[in-house]
Amino acid sequence: MIQFRDVAWRAMSGYDLAAVSEIAGKVHPGFFEADAVLAEKFELYRNGCYLLEVSEKPAGYVLSHPWTLGSLPALNALLGALPEKPDTYYIHDLALLPLTRGLGAAGKMVAALTKHAEAMGYANMSLVAVNGSVPFWSKQGFAIEDRPELAEKLAAYEADARYMVKMLGSP
Repeated sequence: MIQFRDVAWRAMSGYDLAAVSEIAGKVHPGFFEADAVLAEKFELYRNGCYLLEVSEKPAGYVLSHPWTLGSLPALNALLGALPEKPDTYYIHDLALLPLTRGLGAAGKMVAALTKHAEAMGYANMSLVAVNGSVPFWSKQGFAIEDRPELAEKLAAYEADARYMVKMLGSP
């Protein structure tokens, strides 16, 4: 395993959006999202956007925000606004460059987002698992939820995309 001196998540800033776009292109080449779509998520909910740095260089990011359980944003589409009455905390994207594998950074960020969601009073978290990530998300407490009404939107991601939900403490 490669050892790095400094591995740290920090709050994302507007200056990080070019790095986020570059990382997205490398980690999710089949899930293109325009820079404006990525930037809008940051603008709508900055409290859910973080950048992972390894030796002070961008190596990953997370975009997350309040949303509505049982629905999901279309890929590469502007949201316009967050829901007026959100009832889930949605992880839109957690993307890490391959060099970060085995550092535990993804699990630490999911734990931090879970604490945030609980502090905000959400009863659950949700996401779409892609790129064979279902086992990772399962270890983080998420379970596949079968929702036939989401089949078309999930298929726009990839054939193996799965909608997953994590129940949090007592509502």
